[in-house]
Formats: sequence, structure tokens, C-alpha cells
Amino acid sequence: MTINSTNSYKEFMAELIGTMFILLFGNGVNAMNELFNLGGYTNITFSWGLGVFLGILVSNRITGAHLNPAVTIALVITKRFPFKKTPLYISAQMLGGFIGAALVYYFYQAKFAIIDPSLTHSAGIFTTFPAVNAFMPGFVSEIIASAILMFGILSITENFINDKAGFLAPFAVGALIVAIGMSFGGMHGYAMNPARDFSPRLFIALMGFAHNGLTDGSNIWIVGVLGPIIGTSIGAIVFNCSLAYHKPIE
Repeated sequence: MTINSTNSYKEFMAELIGTMFILLFGNGVNAMNELFNLGGYTNITFSWGLGVFLGILVSNRITGAHLNPAVTIALVITKRFPFKKTPLYISAQMLGGFIGAALVYYFYQAKFAIIDPSLTHSAGIFTTFPAVNAFMPGFVSEIIASAILMFGILSITENFINDKAGFLAPFAVGALIVAIGMSFGGMHGYAMNPARDFSPRLFIALMGFAHNGLTDGSNIWIVGVLGPIIGTSIGAIVFNCSLAYHKPIE
């Protein structure tokens, strides 16, 4: 392989595996809570935060750890990332989310056969659903939570890099995920990431889970895809207008 193709391969694998780690620990803790009644919401928020932290450790050296199509798009919009790499990153992230969900399902498959053999009431282990039976409350909550996420990520990374304390960024971003989950997770499960929400939703739809939000006619999947893209874009633009240090890419 040429140098460029080697770099592209490493970038693809870093984003894939980093995103997969998020789903392994996120869907994994959801499964522990739902299938074994072990944990609770505090455990869930901490495990999602740890999943993001570990995903960053896996991928940060190679790609800067986007791990989220909405983050990649927001970085492109604010000229922090080249558009030409967007398809590579987003495809890796979406595939990583799919594989992570699949691994969690097959790890716990024997327990699914006992607790929910017809796969009618466990889709929430893998993806998000509204707390209020209406589209807009969840959609707005995803926009706001994702804007907070993006503003926080840029604040953390750009301030720490300029202060030569970049090694602290993974810890801070993980803590940011925990804080958002604890404070803003109730309305729609704080997806904030199409790879975290749509990819597992596609997997469970293919596996025959009922009430999956994708093939059941409810169109819930739109919230976890469009909401984060709008929200992260808003968060990045607001950061640009207030605290930004970055120099736009050429």
C-alpha cells in the first residue's frame, strides 16, 4: 500500500474501533441493567462516559477521536477538518457502532433468549426512545444536548492544547458525557451521535427486534440522526463566535 492508503486505512480503523468501544461499554451497561437488573442510571451514565474515554484513547493519536458523524460534520462546517475525509470517517464510525451493538447482542444472546425471547421489549438496550410520546420534545432535547456536547468538546480540546495539557482532554470529555447524561439524559436518552443511535437501531431492526424506531413506522430514528447534526453544528458555531482559538484549515 502507498503511504496515503496506509494512512487512510489507519484512520478508518481508528474511527471504527474507537466508536465500537463506545457502543461496547454503552450498550453493555444497558444490557446489564435491563437483563440482570444490575446497576442503575448512575452506572449507565458512568459507563457511557468511560466508553467515550476509552474510545478516545484508542483513536486519538491517529484521528483526533471524532467517533461521531455529527462531530465530524460540525468540524467540517467550522473549517477544522477537510471535507474530503468526511466519507471515510463517517463510514468508519457508522460501521463501528453497528459492530459494537452486534458484539453486545451476541455476548448476551443466551440471556435475551430467557428475558425477551420474542425481542419485543428490549430494543432500548441498544438505542434511544422518547420519554414523551411526541416528536418535538425529544428532537429539541437532542439538539440542545448535542450543542452542549460540541461546545464542551471544543472548549476542552482547544483550551487544553493551548495550555499544553492535552493529555487531560480524554478525561474531561468522558466527564462531559457523564454530566450530560446525568443532567439532560431523560428526554431522549442523550444519543448525540448518529453512530451510537442509528447503527445499533439498524442492527436490531435486521435482527427482528420489535418497536425499534426504524421499521415500525414511528420514525424515531430521525431524532438521533438529525438532532445531533443540527446541535453539534450550532455548538461549534457558537464556540467560534465566542471562545475559539483555532485557525481554519487551508
